[in-house]
Amino acid sequence: MVPLAMGWRHLLFANYPVPPETVAAHLPDALTVDTFDGDAWLSVVPFTNVDVRPKGLPASVGVDLPELNLRTYVTCGGEPGVYFFSLDAQGLLSVLGARLFHRLPYYYARVSLTSDGDGGVRFESRRLHPGDRPAHYTATYRPSGPAFESSEDPRAAFLTERYRFYTQGADGAVRYANVDHEPWTLYPATATEETNTLFAADGFAHPTSEPTYYYSRGVDVHASRSRRWDGAAERVGVEVQP
Repeated sequence: MVPLAMGWRHLLFANYPVPPETVAAHLPDALTVDTFDGDAWLSVVPFTNVDVRPKGLPASVGVDLPELNLRTYVTCGGEPGVYFFSLDAQGLLSVLGARLFHRLPYYYARVSLTSDGDGGVRFESRRLHPGDRPAHYTATYRPSGPAFESSEDPRAAFLTERYRFYTQGADGAVRYANVDHEPWTLYPATATEETNTLFAADGFAHPTSEPTYYYSRGVDVHASRSRRWDGAAERVGVEVQP
């Protein structure tokens, strides 16, 4: 899989603190729960993925893919990253490609992201992937305060400044890809969830904790190809073959 370029736009980070054992039970053995102030975190992240294309090609040839993901925060061999439980996206061919080449748990969904006419974003996703649990998410969100840099808030940095994601292939092996982008500019946010069955669809009880919300207008991103993680090779800087 060739490296990709894209833009992430109009993101909500809806972050729920949960006991570490809640997350650990759902992770591959090679991954360790990463915590902040003793809590693990489950984050629901709706956004739109714009101008997705092979790295080096102009944005004009890219495609736009509104997306919803449920993720947590992990380390692997000491390297921090994100682990995705699910990614719901519109665009059947893109979903199949991401499953095949990046081993990401993408699901085909009908997704829309629109302005609510009052400075906010209305987002709706309904999973339609054949043979999988349905998931429906509807929310309206908006920035609620002045912008700040993620580095100004240790918790915000923990939850957003992640430059690697981990996945598990069909053979059980952990894989990873690196991402590169400018540091996040964030806003405190408010969000109203009308429907959220995403946790249940991915095998979790809905957290009872109060979420922390952040909004971002977005960043431009480059993502590497997916590689198989091998602890011994990683420690000495050897690239492992796909």
